[in-house]
Amino acid sequence: MDRRKVRERTRKITLMGMFFAMAMVLSFFEGMVVIPGLPPGVKLGLSNLAVMYGLFFLGAKSAFTLAVLKSGFVFLTRGAISGFLSLSGGLLSILVMALVKGKKENLSYIMLSIFGAVSHNLGQLIASRMILNQFLYYYFPILLISGVLMGVLTGTTLGYLMPYFKKIDCCFGTMRSE
Repeated sequence: MDRRKVRERTRKITLMGMFFAMAMVLSFFEGMVVIPGLPPGVKLGLSNLAVMYGLFFLGAKSAFTLAVLKSGFVFLTRGAISGFLSLSGGLLSILVMALVKGKKENLSYIMLSIFGAVSHNLGQLIASRMILNQFLYYYFPILLISGVLMGVLTGTTLGYLMPYFKKIDCCFGTMRSE
């Protein structure tokens, strides 16, 4: 392998490590924050900022990797069921966002985040169906509304952070190899 490829791979691994650390910190923070009035299980989704960075700057494969690593962290800190729900929601979310992003290049961060948040909640609902052996139909409207609201929040935050993410990407160079 030539030096340039080794350097590029090292940069990508470094970025993945940095954003995985960011996802862990934000996930831990989200687990500790209790916002009065939010339905059970509804989180802000801020840790998904790291995964969305992976999708935009490192490609879908890296975003899937970050989602799996983040779910592993949730598994270790909150237990097997939470880890499984995180994995199910995270994988479906990345899949949907990657498909939507591929079809509509000019889609806003907010719309992409809404697609991601709603599909994340749907993935968790499907996973809970596997665990409980029943589908929680009554909870779907709550998860749909919260997905839209949290998607707007996360997408807006991503919009504010994107210039800084672009600076990070410029410092490390564009590394899309997927």
